[in-house]
Amino acid sequence: MKAIVVGSQAEGAPLRWSEAPSPSLGPGEVLVDVHATALNRADLLQRAGKYPPPPGASEILGLECSGTVVRLGEGVSGWSIGDRVCALLPGGGYAEQVSVPARMLIPVPAAMSLVEAAALPEVFLTAFSALFGEGRLKDGETVLIHAGASGVGTAAIQLARRAGCRVFVTAGSAEKIAACESLGAELGVNYREEEFEERISDHLGGGGVDVVIDMVGKEYFEKNLRLMNTRGRLVFVSAQSGSRVELNIGRLMAKRLELVGATLRARPLEEKVELKDRFLERFCPDLETGRVKPVIDRIFPITEAEEAHRYMSENRNIGKIVLVVREDWTL
Repeated sequence: MKAIVVGSQAEGAPLRWSEAPSPSLGPGEVLVDVHATALNRADLLQRAGKYPPPPGASEILGLECSGTVVRLGEGVSGWSIGDRVCALLPGGGYAEQVSVPARMLIPVPAAMSLVEAAALPEVFLTAFSALFGEGRLKDGETVLIHAGASGVGTAAIQLARRAGCRVFVTAGSAEKIAACESLGAELGVNYREEEFEERISDHLGGGGVDVVIDMVGKEYFEKNLRLMNTRGRLVFVSAQSGSRVELNIGRLMAKRLELVGATLRARPLEEKVELKDRFLERFCPDLETGRVKPVIDRIFPITEAEEAHRYMSENRNIGKIVLVVREDWTL
């Protein structure tokens, strides 16, 4: 088969669409003909040698995919050849084929294209876990989502709004703020022009937020703590501005705050399956009706993966960037 191959682990190594070993198919797995995959920040880190795949996972980039089932492994039931599926992966999505544990498959809703479905698993499961798992977000609470126009951000806005919560976001341009508000954010703050802590607190009449979903890290740490309500939960999904901070333990004690990290890739399969099942139980009807769906910014052919990575590294996207593997694609 063909796959995207990284020339070396050095940052900036070229991405090449070339021959690679075909995936093996173990018991309980299915072989999927990949129709499309989608970019994640983890892909940029992995190609730079800063985020290696978990032991036993494919070295090929790609944490999600959509496609059709072409082969069933021993013991697989409930799936048929030709089924349209998408899946969260520990690696291997930037390829023509990938093997997936059957329990991790998500059926693609009839109204959703395979291009759209490729952009669903990673960000929606990350957002669901951060909001309702680590963040324990409840109906009527307030949530601040940093990097609101990112893939995870656009997914989190939709899920939080469907849960009846008030949503605030930060983003870096008027265009991105408008996109977040169109998805249901009550207020967006352009961090290049305003201090989000002051703007949101003023909007809430001096109040704060119950949950913060943070992709920024060090730069926003103290501001997040000051803005949070008593018993607030700060969930770290990423730390793009740095991961080392100075912590005033007294502030945590006074407000009884909780700080927790969230990640998907290294979790055991059983945890991922449970997370996927809980997500579908709660939000599958919304996916089927289109009330909740991936936001897609740009679509590139897989042979232009290098350009797609450059586009993401420049923070130009609103929502997801998709790589199409099969030529017969439509949105």
